[in-house]
Amino acid sequence: MRIVFMATGEIAEATFSALLNSGHEVAGLVTQPDRPVGRKQVLTAPGVKELAQEEGIPVIQPESVREEDALQQIRDWAPEVIVVMAYGQILSQALIEIPSRAIINLHASLLPKYRGAACIQGALLNGDLETGWSVSHVVKKLDSGNIILQHPFEIAPEETGGQLHDRLALAGPAALEDALEFFTEGDVPGISQQEAEVIYVPKLLREDGRIDWSKPATEIERMVRAFHPWPGTFSELGGKRLKIFPPVRISGKSGAAGEFLGLLDGGVEIACGVGSLVLSEVQPEGSRRMSSEEVARGRRDILNEGLK
Repeated sequence: MRIVFMATGEIAEATFSALLNSGHEVAGLVTQPDRPVGRKQVLTAPGVKELAQEEGIPVIQPESVREEDALQQIRDWAPEVIVVMAYGQILSQALIEIPSRAIINLHASLLPKYRGAACIQGALLNGDLETGWSVSHVVKKLDSGNIILQHPFEIAPEETGGQLHDRLALAGPAALEDALEFFTEGDVPGISQQEAEVIYVPKLLREDGRIDWSKPATEIERMVRAFHPWPGTFSELGGKRLKIFPPVRISGKSGAAGEFLGLLDGGVEIACGVGSLVLSEVQPEGSRRMSSEEVARGRRDILNEGLK
């Protein structure tokens, strides 16, 4: 089949690479413009763009895929199927109507749960035991189209957002291959989503990583894992930001929310709304990453004031 691929995120790279080697005709890639990355703000191309260029695949990078020039280029490519995967923009009806057969989306959750950008973190935050890929028809409403197939798998007990992202990336090619096989055979399923089960998870901001110590230890532990590496989790110690890294261990002591309860097995123990957490690694503002025990040794007077 003649396919146009639309993607930006790193999670799409393995799937795009597999598609390039699948025997299907990839007519073009649509991805977002190169962006400044890192502290030095180095202009960096999406990884999918580099893969396309290596294979001589045409690439366009519109600021908005609603631009008429972009839409016309996609029309000129004459796709039978458009595949969307972590592209990062809302698609217009004009775009949805371009392919002769279908436009499909690979979404990293078991829809209708976790529609939106933070789908990986959402599954971890809620303590789900499984997640996976959903391949669905694209409609104008976000992540709401009929489902073609789902590839579920278990979430590991101590898995972080970054680790789950990487496992999903490796599982993406099989999900797309199976979906495209339906189009090859000519009978494409479409199961409607149950709107009563919908959970929306908007794009995360850095401030979303602030820990509320009044919450139960189980919830905070899931948050620390889910938000690593982005947006990260943090608290305040002595009026300055303290980054907190996984793993953190749930314990059963009690105290005022954020209270320093002492050292346990080489880590700082902090009281939560229910239970407590033992921190492993932290990074004080303006300093390096270190063990929480090292912070306790050097800043016990401040630590006695608790985390905010």
